Amino acid sequence: MVYLFLAQGFEEVEAITPLDLLRRAGAEVKTVGIGGRRVTGSHGVEVTADLEEGQIDLQSVEMVILPGGMPGTKNLEDSPIVRASIGYCAQNGKKIAAICAAPSILGHMDLLSGHAAVCFPGYEKDLTGAEVKSDPVCVSGNVITARGAGVALPFGLKLVEELFGAQKSEEIREKVQCV
Repeated sequence: MVYLFLAQGFEEVEAITPLDLLRRAGAEVKTVGIGGRRVTGSHGVEVTADLEEGQIDLQSVEMVILPGGMPGTKNLEDSPIVRASIGYCAQNGKKIAAICAAPSILGHMDLLSGHAAVCFPGYEKDLTGAEVKSDPVCVSGNVITARGAGVALPFGLKLVEELFGAQKSEEIREKVQCV
C-alpha cells in the first residue's frame, strides 16, 4: 500500500500527478486526509481523500508520499500520524517520498543523514545531515526527493520505477507522452 498524505494547503500538482501515474502503473495508492477527508490545496482545489488519518494500516505500507506546498508542508509536519508513518518507514526500510518543501520534514526528523536529497530552493538549510543536490529528482536509499511542482511528472515516474522497475516507468512515460 502507498499512502499519499494530504493536509490543508498541499500543492495540488505535487499530489495529483504522482497519484495518477502510480495508479496507471497499478499501484494501490490511498490518499489520506489529515484533519478530515475533505482537503483544500494551496490553490483552492478541494479533494476528497480516500481515508482519514486514523484509518491507515502501517503493517501494509510500501511507501509514503509527502507533497509540498504551504501551509500543507507545515500541516503535514504537525501531524502525529504523518510523523509516526514516516518514522515507521524509516525504521523498516520502506520508501519515503517527498517533494518541494516536504523534504524539510525529513531533515527536521533527522532522517537525511547519509542521504542525498533535493528540495524547493530556500529549504536546503532544513535538509539536516543531507548531501544537498541540484537534480530535479533524487533517490538515495529508501528516500526519494524532488524539487517542486515543475518536476511532479518525473517525480511520479521515479516512484513508479522504484515500485515496479524501469520498464514499467518507461511504459507510463510513453503513455502520457512525457518528453
